Amino acid sequence: MGVSGSGKTTIGKLLADSLEWEFSDADAFHSPENVEKMRRGIPLSEDDRMPWLQDLQTAIKHWLQDHKNVVLACSALKDSYRKFLVLDSDRIANAKGDRIKLVYLKGSYELIQMRLQERSNHYMSEKLLDSQFYTLEEPLDALCIDVEQPPQIIVENIRTTLKI
Repeated sequence: MGVSGSGKTTIGKLLADSLEWEFSDADAFHSPENVEKMRRGIPLSEDDRMPWLQDLQTAIKHWLQDHKNVVLACSALKDSYRKFLVLDSDRIANAKGDRIKLVYLKGSYELIQMRLQERSNHYMSEKLLDSQFYTLEEPLDALCIDVEQPPQIIVENIRTTLKI
C-alpha cells in the first residue's frame, strides 16, 4: 500500500514473480467513471470509492477461501479502508488473521512527485499527489519500506522480514 507513484505495481509484480504467486492491481477494479475522474485530476469521494472497496473485499475473500497466494497492489490510504479490506475480508472468509500482510511503501513527497512527473500512460497524475498525501493515514501495523531503495532490494527486504 502507499500513495500513487510509491512503486506498488512495480514492487508487487516483482514480489509476486519471486514467490511464484498471482499479482493483482487494485487499479483494475476501478470503474471507468472513477478512472476518468482521476485522469482529470479530480480526487475520488468516499461514495466513489465504496464500490471499488467492496469489489476488492470480494476478491480478497475469494482468494482467502480458495487458499490462493496473491500480491495485491492497492493504495489503501486510510485506516478504515485497510480495516474494511483486511479485517472484514478475514471475517467473511473465516480466515485466520495472519494470512494478510500489509506492506507500506513509504517515500517523500519530493521523490514521489519526481516519479509521477516521469511516468507516462497512467491516469494518476501529479495533480492528485497533494490529495493522496493529505488522505494518507500511515499504518501502525504494516511493514514500512523506504522506496528510495532499488526495487530488488525492497523485494528482498519484504521477503526477509515477512519470512516468505
